[in-house]
Amino acid sequence: MKKLISIVTLFFLLNSCSSESDTRYSLVLLPVESVEIPSEMTLGETYQFKMFYRLPSTCHDYNAIYYHKDLNVRTIAVESAVKIQNNCQELTENNLYECTFDFLVTSNGSYVFKFWQGKDEQGNDMFLEYEIPVID
Repeated sequence: MKKLISIVTLFFLLNSCSSESDTRYSLVLLPVESVEIPSEMTLGETYQFKMFYRLPSTCHDYNAIYYHKDLNVRTIAVESAVKIQNNCQELTENNLYECTFDFLVTSNGSYVFKFWQGKDEQGNDMFLEYEIPVID
């Protein structure tokens, strides 16, 4: 996951800002607080998944959904663009923000969805993990 964050950050920094802009950004992943997902899915159908997250500071903005697939496992997180500046203020309100994505069911069996929730004290990635069966 660290390697992925580094690659995404490097890509964003190299491609995002023109030389005329003095605002710089970096990309970080934000923990997913909770999700709304189906308990089962049907082959060939499309489902909308909702994720809820918090912005830690006034310099954080939603950028995209990080999405990685490996066979039937999907690893998902919220990606934030962070302005690199000195006047960022911590957001202390408990506002949850929502983002969604559509998921098309293309195979039988079941899917495992792993929603990134941050790191534990040892630096290991933590996930909300759901296995959703596909019915015919």
